[in-house]
Amino acid sequence: MEKMILMKPDASFAEEIRSYREEFLKNGDSMDGTASLRRDEDPVVWLKNVELYADKETVPSNFVCATQFIYVREADHRIVGMIQIRHELNEYLSQYGGHIGYSVRPSERRKGYAKQMLQKCLPYCKSLGMDRVLVSCIDTNIASRKTILANGGVYESTVYEPNEQINLEKYWIQL
Repeated sequence: MEKMILMKPDASFAEEIRSYREEFLKNGDSMDGTASLRRDEDPVVWLKNVELYADKETVPSNFVCATQFIYVREADHRIVGMIQIRHELNEYLSQYGGHIGYSVRPSERRKGYAKQMLQKCLPYCKSLGMDRVLVSCIDTNIASRKTILANGGVYESTVYEPNEQINLEKYWIQL
């Protein structure tokens, strides 16, 4: 198995961040767990926004503090996935989003990266004082459901998210 690194993003990955974003846009996929990457064309702007969300003093109102990670293949320094840990839940996240959002680059899917990323982030969640985390996925996303279940997810319910007009399955993972 390839050696993978879960780390916080920095400017040395600017071109990889740009490439990651472009691949998602080209594919028409959602960029779950990437903070403001969809709207931030410039990776430096995105990195600054990631920093804002990481601090209680600077996180925008109506949002919660979050830690952003990238999942990097050591051999070629390619970002294969991103995962965001939200330190607490607001009303929206309690209903629809959860503590954790993640995505895997379209060209790197079906290699087990999402399962590994989620597994590697759970100790970090525990270090934040959480004893369980809420993770959700679109009800038709079989791969994400399998990822959550493989990490101990226990199904709670399915809810309709009216803004995106999708059904989301909610799972709890005990830490």
